[in-house]
Amino acid sequence: MRGLLQAHLRRLERGLSDAREEFSALRARLDRRENPMPALPATPVHLALPAPELAAALDAVRFAAGTDPELPMLGGVLLDIEDDALRVVATDRYRMAIARTRTTTHDGPHTQVIAPLPLTDAIRALLDGEETAQLAVEGDLLTLGTGDRRTTGRCLDHDFPDCRRLLDLPTGRRARIDTAVFRTALETGPVHASEPPQQDGAPRDLSVLRVTADGTVTVCGDGDDTSDAVAFDRDYLLHALTAAARPTLTLEFGTPATPLAVRRPDDEDTFSILMPVRLSE
Repeated sequence: MRGLLQAHLRRLERGLSDAREEFSALRARLDRRENPMPALPATPVHLALPAPELAAALDAVRFAAGTDPELPMLGGVLLDIEDDALRVVATDRYRMAIARTRTTTHDGPHTQVIAPLPLTDAIRALLDGEETAQLAVEGDLLTLGTGDRRTTGRCLDHDFPDCRRLLDLPTGRRARIDTAVFRTALETGPVHASEPPQQDGAPRDLSVLRVTADGTVTVCGDGDDTSDAVAFDRDYLLHALTAAARPTLTLEFGTPATPLAVRRPDDEDTFSILMPVRLSE
């Protein structure tokens, strides 16, 4: 009888999780309808910013961009151009990365455009010096120039998901980590199998994390107490550590159903978030 009750409880929990995912997807669609991206500007937009800072911002988010052909709006990096700053965002639905850098000059209205990944990579390739980068949006054309070099391409004609509600996540449990030590713990520690994302999909390797009372993050193995632990895709965690590019980082945990935030201790405007993953039984 106890086994039947436990099996029933697991089915209920799975149903609740599936319902939560459907609700999140519906809310995301409504967000896009209620907060559509501004139309491509009728007036040209020009801005200047330090090339090393733009390079660092792109490096901090590029890893999270989507590659699913059925979701073309995620196959690029969002450039959100404000008066004195440029925010760049990338997401593949399972993770999101956000960075912000200052501009030195700006002429034109507030603009949001999506640079497709090939254009994003071409822009990054030009940002190898210390000079000022000149960025221009003219209709659906995005141009980046540094010195006498220039690259131009068309922006994606899609609406990018509204990420503003994720810029101010509720404060969770924070734990400071030594990045190299934590990376080694992930690479050599135990992994668990995820449930296949699709009927014919392959399970992913998951790392199950737990924050102890003294603020230490541990990678749980078989037989460990996982009552308050949360599972994440191990490769995605490793990508986030690399992109964060700091010897120490802050991991911010919410509930088992909310994202993990990977934050730099010296830059509150640059961070990534990673959705938890359900363990297979």
